[in-house]
Amino acid sequence: MPKHVWGILSICVLCTAPLLAGTFFGKIESVDADTRTVVVAGTKAAGTKTFEIPEKASISVSGKKSDFEALVEGASVTVSTDASDKVTKINVRAAAAAARDKSATGKKAALPKTSSKTSTKKGTDTATAETGKSGAGDWPCFDGPARDNVSRETGLLKSWPSDGPKLAWQATGLGEGYASVSVADGLVYTMGNVGSSETVTALNLETGKIVWQQKTGAASRLQAGNGPRGTPAYDEGQVYALGGNGDLTSLDARTGEQNWRKNILQEFGGKNIQWGISESVLIDGDRLICTPGGSNGTIVALNKSNGKPQWRATVPGNSPAGYSSAIVAEVDGIRQYVQFLHMGVVGVRADNGEFLWGNDGAANGTANCSSPLFADNMVFSASGYGKGGAMVKLAVKGRKVQATPGYHTNKMESHHGGMVLLDGHVYGSSDPGIVRCLELETGDVKWENRSVGKGSITCADGHLYVRSENGPVALIEASPAGYKETGRFAQPDRSNASAWAHPVVSHGKLFLRDQDLLLVYDIKD
Repeated sequence: MPKHVWGILSICVLCTAPLLAGTFFGKIESVDADTRTVVVAGTKAAGTKTFEIPEKASISVSGKKSDFEALVEGASVTVSTDASDKVTKINVRAAAAAARDKSATGKKAALPKTSSKTSTKKGTDTATAETGKSGAGDWPCFDGPARDNVSRETGLLKSWPSDGPKLAWQATGLGEGYASVSVADGLVYTMGNVGSSETVTALNLETGKIVWQQKTGAASRLQAGNGPRGTPAYDEGQVYALGGNGDLTSLDARTGEQNWRKNILQEFGGKNIQWGISESVLIDGDRLICTPGGSNGTIVALNKSNGKPQWRATVPGNSPAGYSSAIVAEVDGIRQYVQFLHMGVVGVRADNGEFLWGNDGAANGTANCSSPLFADNMVFSASGYGKGGAMVKLAVKGRKVQATPGYHTNKMESHHGGMVLLDGHVYGSSDPGIVRCLELETGDVKWENRSVGKGSITCADGHLYVRSENGPVALIEASPAGYKETGRFAQPDRSNASAWAHPVVSHGKLFLRDQDLLLVYDIKD
């Protein structure tokens, strides 16, 4: 095999997981001002807990500083504690969210109206509806409908007021984890650890009320933070969710009823990676693409209707999975799936899984997380840990695909925040926290800025939405001409966990998931 296919992997220093403080979500049942104690009722699985609130604890209401008097019966709160279980911060959420918290205890909310005919069973407010492929404005899977992290929406705000766009609604009861959201057919889908189970949650797009919740496997207890990392994918009336332990489930998108379920690690001889499976599955036609990284299949294609294998791809060296999610690339009529594995980026033929090419130019040997980008027969990939990015040019030679190295750059060390490819330019947050714009074909830096910090990124209506892992969100013009920031605000009700869930723009709204909390902003002009 040519030396450039994999090369010799560098030895990188393993990162260490930070100590994460505890977080408890629920509603205040009682308050004792004399002893400064509050009793908070969480989900059924979490139970009820009594907290003593120290004088030095930070108290806020919807992100604004407040005092102990803000802690009243019936208020929905997020209580943060340190490693010794001492309260460090307590956030009171909006009153509207308190009513929605009832949904987290099992009560179902009405489904949104659709153009499809619906029928409602007597005795329940859950309807079934004919559904098709996702519609205009939808964001049906991780990185969007074209898997390029770019929304096709227009008519969005070009700037924000100093305190950010208007909050449309917020919801709780989603559990712990780092999943982002998908949006389709009037519902919002995400997943998290709720009690002892990984759970998929569907919410009404207009109100934020929980429509249904479905357990999909045992709760994932993982290094660097508990909970699933993958985002559910919607396709033709079904939702597909892959958890941190390898549990893959197909659910009815309108009711949450399970269609099929399997564990991809057990079935394909895989071993879970250090920080847990982080892949968001790809749906392409009748295929579901996922990456067990096992002896019986590095990358596999399953029939999305029943979960049965269509093909199993193996790659030279039997590389374990990375933390990335696959994309589709088509070069001169050869459709392929491109995935960033532990050992490097690979392409496999879409119809049968045949290995086509591999390149280790951006692989760091520790954790390859951001999905590759593809345009004009070029694939760009990048990772952190001091490695940077690499571009390869693809060309068809008979039935084979040749990958020729283009360049390597240390100017795009994308850890796990993803990247955007727009009009021949790559935008992303490069370690240790520099937002950069590169020209795809040459790797030349067009501009850079350090003010936002390390984070995740998406794009809509000519603007970048950059979410710092420490909380602030910035709006930046997506232009190689220069850095121009047109808005910034600090996310309220921040948990103690890093804000790793990617931002999403769909149906004129900006979605920010922060552990149990989902904040949704109105960004329509």
